[in-house]
Amino acid sequence: MATIEDRAVTAAEVRSVPPVGGHGGDAVAVALALGLDPELMIDLSASMNPLAPDVSDLLVRDLVRLKGTLGRYPNPRGAERLLSNAIGVDPDLLVLTNGGAEAIALVADEVQVGNVVEPEFSLYRRHLAGIDPDAPRWRSNPSNPLGRLAAPDDRAGVWDEAFYPLATGSWTRGDADAWRLGSLTKLWNCPGLRLGYVIAPNADAANRVRFRQPEWAVNGLALDLIGDLLERTDLVGWQVALASAGVEFAAALRRLGFRVRTTDVNWVLVEHHDLRASLAPRRVVVRDCTSFGMADVSRVTVPSPECTDRVLTAFAAVAEQCR
Repeated sequence: MATIEDRAVTAAEVRSVPPVGGHGGDAVAVALALGLDPELMIDLSASMNPLAPDVSDLLVRDLVRLKGTLGRYPNPRGAERLLSNAIGVDPDLLVLTNGGAEAIALVADEVQVGNVVEPEFSLYRRHLAGIDPDAPRWRSNPSNPLGRLAAPDDRAGVWDEAFYPLATGSWTRGDADAWRLGSLTKLWNCPGLRLGYVIAPNADAANRVRFRQPEWAVNGLALDLIGDLLERTDLVGWQVALASAGVEFAAALRRLGFRVRTTDVNWVLVEHHDLRASLAPRRVVVRDCTSFGMADVSRVTVPSPECTDRVLTAFAAVAEQCR
């Protein structure tokens, strides 16, 4: 029996797929536009860690303890100490944020002007007051969307290390003289909780960021879960498993006839015209890279083991329909 992943897709369905925005993670909007159940979509557009612990299970298990959290204003200092100890930095340098996006916005507001070399993550330009090629550079590491790690002797004023732990098995490359930004959202696959952080180059800079940040920016549920999530974090194991899964996933796509570039992190780059529009009606959402200046290239997250067969079935249907 044919499934929705392997059926033919009409031209009308392709036209109904919403255009890609400035970032991934839009599977719900795509599903609603196509009349599909959002819960059945496989979102490979935002490059979350498919091996992360199930945050919803932790919430259910700790519901009695967490109920008290909802009745008081959150205080991030305890969670910041836990995370800074895990990373190996002075807790006075680390500021927890409402996702990696707030970390970017806060530091951009602090430094005002930066250098951004394309292709690069769009939020840097969005939040910086000015772009100057002579200003300190903002760099994602590994680069987003290219997925390549910076060379050891490369330098930047701001390192966005959202995907660095998944690429290396380490929290940070350790440039203590630079700003370092992280996304626990990506690492722990919890975009709804909104967890990120800033590591400032010195304590005065960290305090300035804290002053800029709205009070109680990080919700209490997220803060209370950080200890549990740290206990279940296996950076080295995740990096090894994702690297192997990425090679296998790329090989499977090549056997189907796709041109694929592997990366240093948990996604591959697939060269194919209108891949996002062809896959979305089959309940698989990928990140079209046209907004990065890379036409006919899509960033595709390595799927979780339980979703891989469905994803490959959808890709196979696209390949077959193009023949």
